[in-house]
Amino acid sequence: MNLFERFLTVWVAASIIVGILLGQLFPTLFQTIGNLTAYEINLPVTVLIWLMIVPMLMKVDFGALNEMRRQWRGIAVTLGVNWLIKPFTMAALGWLFIGFLFRPLLPEAQIESYIAGLILLGAAPCTAMVFVWSHLTKGDANFTLTQVALNDTIMIFAFAPIVALLLGISAITIPWETLTISVIAFIVIPVITGQAIRSRLMKGGIDHFNAFDAKLKPISMIALLSTLVLLFAFQGQQIIAQPMIIAVLAVPIILQTYFIAAIAYVANKVLGVEHKIAAPSAMIGASNFFELAVATAIGLFGFSSGAALATVVGVLVEVPVMLSLVAIANRSRGWFHDTPTSKVTES
Repeated sequence: MNLFERFLTVWVAASIIVGILLGQLFPTLFQTIGNLTAYEINLPVTVLIWLMIVPMLMKVDFGALNEMRRQWRGIAVTLGVNWLIKPFTMAALGWLFIGFLFRPLLPEAQIESYIAGLILLGAAPCTAMVFVWSHLTKGDANFTLTQVALNDTIMIFAFAPIVALLLGISAITIPWETLTISVIAFIVIPVITGQAIRSRLMKGGIDHFNAFDAKLKPISMIALLSTLVLLFAFQGQQIIAQPMIIAVLAVPIILQTYFIAAIAYVANKVLGVEHKIAAPSAMIGASNFFELAVATAIGLFGFSSGAALATVVGVLVEVPVMLSLVAIANRSRGWFHDTPTSKVTES
């Protein structure tokens, strides 16, 4: 992990503070930025989101889908938790904690919006960031690549219907036009752009690709932090008035992360999957594509919405929680009785 990735939580916390301060000092400026929209999609944030997502999607090799047959058990487990369990349990935890248990601690007008943000997080499985977690657990790189490619393929078609279904169940009005445009803007266009850049770079060889990727990393992280500054510039007054909101929203997110990781890890163990597959499978299932969730929340509900704040809390807790899961996976490696031929291979 590079410096930014290792201390992502610190940078996110700093962005929160800077955003709140700037929002208090220059409210008119940030209101003007918030009004730069098309079809309810904020244009400056859209550009920042592309700068975040495209470098990640550029790393995805859809040709890795050829590996599916060999690693079908781990892939089946990950797909099951990502698309059949995770979105629905996140919605259930949102209804339980935000809609019921913690309801008296939260502004009533934002309850449904907070739940919507949690749903967006649950419906967006992790993509490129999971390569870091897989590497730290000595996971199989080919499996991770295959699973990420498959997730992105499914996400193009499944994200909008799942979000629409769960928002409908939550009795939240679904802005279909905005949701459709969000999927196109924040999934389809970045996937196509990332793959076009990848194809062009790979003509110069893997070293040329890696050199270009290294140059993009700081840009991607700066775009992420800039988006958070804008978000918290709009959320500042609400957070200052009720600072417990972030802690309250973190509870269902953290519980969901450990719950999903445990399901995937144990399921792989029961199916006799090797640790080098089971560990990244659990990491992929547990983590979120928070860039997409943040972008969609802004597009659907606006900068100052509870949904946007809930997705940003997902960013805040992602790194420390995932690092703890990496530590658990590494310490429990002996639980998996891999054969001598199953040593980690270099990709």
